[in-house]
Amino acid sequence: MIQFFHVYKQYFRSNEALSDINLSVERGEFIFLTGASGAGKSTLLKLIYKEEEPSKGQILIDSINSTLIPPGKLYKLRRQIGIVFQDFKLMMNRTVHENVAIPLLVRGEKKAAVEKKVNSTLALVGLSHRKRYLTSHISGGEQQRVAIARAVIGNPKILIADEPTGNLDTELSIEIIRILEKINASGITTIIATHDMNLINLFPKRIIKLDKGQLVLDKASEAI
Repeated sequence: MIQFFHVYKQYFRSNEALSDINLSVERGEFIFLTGASGAGKSTLLKLIYKEEEPSKGQILIDSINSTLIPPGKLYKLRRQIGIVFQDFKLMMNRTVHENVAIPLLVRGEKKAAVEKKVNSTLALVGLSHRKRYLTSHISGGEQQRVAIARAVIGNPKILIADEPTGNLDTELSIEIIRILEKINASGITTIIATHDMNLINLFPKRIIKLDKGQLVLDKASEAI
């Protein structure tokens, strides 16, 4: 589903953010991407959804070389990838319903279809009762679930979440990972960037660890 071949990323006048990354992610996998702050986690995720371009190497997304996709066709790739941003990027002056509906409205889907999908997606993340609330009037944990719902409502093939539990306590963090597990069980390839090793050790998943831009660990679920 996702393949990196000798991928490097270097920013202007800086050390390499990523160095010689070789990586293969199968369809339907659930992966924890971990490492200290500055290890390269966010950079790797941005390369997947093509916010950044590699300095060297090739990246294949669903067998397509993403480095060769022209700007005018980029939307086709982006529609296959749901993104949960570290800072949520929600419209706080809009309702939960309005935030979740945005990806479908942009595509021009009919109102009845949008309503049905929003309702089912909010049920999936446990927010049906908050549907008409302003996003600014719900808790941080609930805002995180809104961000997840918005990311998956378009039925992407890949879900990326950058530190989705970074500002949550342990109980809420576990709740978020369980929601992501449910989403993954539907066949969506799921990649979660986190530095919370206690959380990682609670869930038996594949672990990929970066350190100073290098891939230093790629293993099945074991406490590390």
